[in-house]
Amino acid sequence: MRKVTGPLQGIRIVDMTSVLMGPFATQILADYGADVIKIESAEGDLLRLGGALRNPGMGSLYLQTNRNKRSVVLDAKMAAGRASLLALCADAEVFVSNIRPAAMKRLDLSYEDVKAVNPGIIYVSLVGYGQDGPYKDRPAYDDLIQGITAIPSLIGRTQHGDPQYVPITLADKVAGLSAAHAILAALVYKGRTGTGQSVEVPMFEIMSQFVLTDHMGGQCFDPPIGPAGYNRLLSPDRRPYQTRDGFISALVYTDEHWRRFFELIGRPEEFHGSPMFHDHATRTRSYDEVYRFIAKEMKTKTTGEWQDAFERHDIPWAPTHSVEDLIDDPHLRAVELLQTIDHPTEGRLRMIAPPIKFGATPASIYRHPPSLGEHTAEVLGELARATAASAPASTRQVTESL
Repeated sequence: MRKVTGPLQGIRIVDMTSVLMGPFATQILADYGADVIKIESAEGDLLRLGGALRNPGMGSLYLQTNRNKRSVVLDAKMAAGRASLLALCADAEVFVSNIRPAAMKRLDLSYEDVKAVNPGIIYVSLVGYGQDGPYKDRPAYDDLIQGITAIPSLIGRTQHGDPQYVPITLADKVAGLSAAHAILAALVYKGRTGTGQSVEVPMFEIMSQFVLTDHMGGQCFDPPIGPAGYNRLLSPDRRPYQTRDGFISALVYTDEHWRRFFELIGRPEEFHGSPMFHDHATRTRSYDEVYRFIAKEMKTKTTGEWQDAFERHDIPWAPTHSVEDLIDDPHLRAVELLQTIDHPTEGRLRMIAPPIKFGATPASIYRHPPSLGEHTAEVLGELARATAASAPASTRQVTESL
């Protein structure tokens, strides 16, 4: 184990989450230095089976979302397991779960139950739908949340085809990011006041905000002044442009970009002669025609020729990478986003490093993704030693069975 240097050193998080939304959130906090104790059943997190595997229970999706954590196997359905879990919570700042609140209540692990052993606990429930609404008991997975928040229909609309999911676990990770910053906000409040609280993080509402920020359109006003949707994002020609030998991503957006683009193609008079090009307000009403015009021009040169031309004329562009291209991108190599570590059972691993840079308290990869239950004896041993002499009566009662 390397030295922990992140800004959350000293913060303990008991993490009773599985699959992706919760583990993605708690890995961010672990990267920042928090001591994240991952609670697993004897079967382990289902995500351990996800992606490429060298050994059972250590799939690539699990490996990329669970480093810097310690794995403890407990059966919260049994009295001894519940007692151990409560004892861990008594010594933690944060408890996170993605088990349905009704099930947590049946396990006697509700907010009130955990608060009884730690009045200052930050108790975080990751849920599919807010518990005050009629969908509160519905199952929630990334595909389902994408569907109900209109993402597949938006893609189908732009492609004049059937609805399609985004081919990444978008809802899980956006909600996971929201969970991470919600936990940080609660920690700031606790630091100022000493007061913990319950926090609900609902996927549906978070992704609805994510989509509707772009697409409220005329429905933003009461009464509405037009349909929902943002026409630039919904144009079927808003896509990487096909060149003579491939594709390129480019954005000719501002008036100055457009002036330079017409200079680049040798027809500057067309820019000044057509309001659809030299007037931003007119362009915003004509995105389909604007994108089609660019698409036609882009087929006249190779990708390399357009890259050189855009560089000379200071027009924004980027390569249209494949996943393999992204992994080998020279900028990502320079900033060391992908780092190689040695794992005791999985050999050499390429891990995605924390992308955010802290000047004084750098985030880092300091602990390999744990095998199932790798730290059970270590963590419970630490807990027993720490509480044996000085724990309050309530904590001594729940730790007697350790």
